Amino acid sequence: MRTRDLIDETYVALSTNKARSGLTVLGIVIGIASVIALVAIGQGAQSSVQASIESIGSNLIEILPGAARQIGFGASGGRGTARSLTLDDERAIAQVANVGAVSGEYSGRYQIAASGANTNTSVDGVDASYAAIRNTAMDQGSFITDSQSVSLAKVAVIGPTVVSDLFGPDTSTANAIGQRIRINDLQFTVIGVTRSKGSSGFGNQDDVVYIPLGTALQYFAGNGNHFLSGIDIQATNQTSMTQVQNDVAALLLARHGVNDPTKADFSILNQADIVSAASSVTQTFTILLAAVAGISLIVGGIGIMNMMLTTVTERMREIGLRKAIGATGGDINTQFLAEAIALTFVGGGIGVALGWGISFVVTLIGLVVAQVTFSSIFLAFGVSAAIGIIFGWYPARRAASQNPIDALRYE
Repeated sequence: MRTRDLIDETYVALSTNKARSGLTVLGIVIGIASVIALVAIGQGAQSSVQASIESIGSNLIEILPGAARQIGFGASGGRGTARSLTLDDERAIAQVANVGAVSGEYSGRYQIAASGANTNTSVDGVDASYAAIRNTAMDQGSFITDSQSVSLAKVAVIGPTVVSDLFGPDTSTANAIGQRIRINDLQFTVIGVTRSKGSSGFGNQDDVVYIPLGTALQYFAGNGNHFLSGIDIQATNQTSMTQVQNDVAALLLARHGVNDPTKADFSILNQADIVSAASSVTQTFTILLAAVAGISLIVGGIGIMNMMLTTVTERMREIGLRKAIGATGGDINTQFLAEAIALTFVGGGIGVALGWGISFVVTLIGLVVAQVTFSSIFLAFGVSAAIGIIFGWYPARRAASQNPIDALRYE
């Protein structure tokens, strides 16, 4: 059978009953569109989570005082609540190989007041290197300097949310520079406003006030306490993060006189491990979503098989006539298989377009930045072809195996 004849006959056969062919194609359209849209949304969510984690710092390793562990029947201090990290620890960590930058932190929540307004927010005492470590960019003004920390300067860098809360939502960030705010009844001068990062699972990074670390320890730690709430480390590159983590852990164990690593009075969080774990979780959910959507493809395939079996029954006399005038079983098999594959390819094409459209709408309304990849499109067409072959094979085989005499007698 010539290819042109095969195409013509396939078109005539499928267009004879347009409603039935359309409903059969609809099952494939829904399945393919669901797979593409859900995979795109899943991949977009994965990228969003990864970007959110990476926005808190570059090649970040965070050290917190204390370790969340149970000793006997008593409860130990949770991570970040104990007093075990000092300024001397910070200075020693700065000498570890492949440590690009290090910043101590002293954090707490305080009441902030200005111009008759007030808000309760996080106040972080930090070093000058904090901005680079935590990817904190400035919208207006400048960040904390080391000299301000040494001189115990009462200066502050505030986030956009703090600007809105204290000075009103219509206040520009430029107008906030030079304003006076009170933190725990101490007056500070605003020298900078950070660029917005937005809210995430790690808190609102715009609702924070930064002050020099020396100032925070002097006025807020109390009684000459120079213990830190944490130490942030930036590795020189991503490949050296594990080495830096291990070397810093060994250094602190030695400095704190702890021989058993399981009894360490500090804990270390590696950003790379967090990204890997989060990516693994979102990837698993993406696969799950695709698998659920794939069920509709199977249902669509069953619909194709049902239609083709019905078609074989309706065209039994045609099959007998073709065989009687010389058509082979292979010709009959090819004809019906081509019809099944044509249905799936048409459905696949429409499904890809619909899935792409759904992904675009999801991105447009801001739910998540859906990412349609060419691999998912190729996969969709591959699945379409497979469904056509798998679910069209049995009806085509049944048509090809008919005895021409019995087929001509069929009523």
